Amino acid sequence: MTKFANHQGVVAIFSSQGSSNPYHSAEQILDSAGDPALLVLLDGIEDPHNLGAILRTCECAGADGVFIPEHRAAGINETVAKTSAGAVEHVRIARVTNLIPLIGDLKDRGIWVVGVEGGADEIYSDFDLKIPIALVFGSEGKGLRRLVREKCDAVISIPLQGKLNSLNVSVAAGVLLFEAVRQRSKATRDLAG
Repeated sequence: MTKFANHQGVVAIFSSQGSSNPYHSAEQILDSAGDPALLVLLDGIEDPHNLGAILRTCECAGADGVFIPEHRAAGINETVAKTSAGAVEHVRIARVTNLIPLIGDLKDRGIWVVGVEGGADEIYSDFDLKIPIALVFGSEGKGLRRLVREKCDAVISIPLQGKLNSLNVSVAAGVLLFEAVRQRSKATRDLAG
């Protein structure tokens, strides 16, 4: 059944109930986002393993949705599904033609667009991630594209202590998303206390 793929002892057969499209529309995601919104924009992630790992982290962090470009970026495939450990079934993902108009739409809705890139002056833990926010992560080799970076309301970084100059993008996504979870959980506890 698996045609000699690495199945790890498990095979599942399921019905997609008439649709094999794993994507939602951008409008569906934006209209149903929480208050405050927590969204993720991926600016050209090409490695399907990275995409799968990011989707898994997004699901675990309770992100409202993920936006990926239609071109020059990984899409949902078997490798992404496997790496995501099933998160592709739960995370709302939209494929958009271009991130720039989406960024404009996000801003019109009162959502801050915050790029994540090494070397930025503002440190991620000093930034208020409790606000409605869309975190933007750049591609594995080039980071954020220039125009995307320029359209961001802010660009923040994760300070590094070692000799390497960057984290894997899926690790960076984990750090930022769970800092947002931490800040939001603390704010909720403070209000309740």
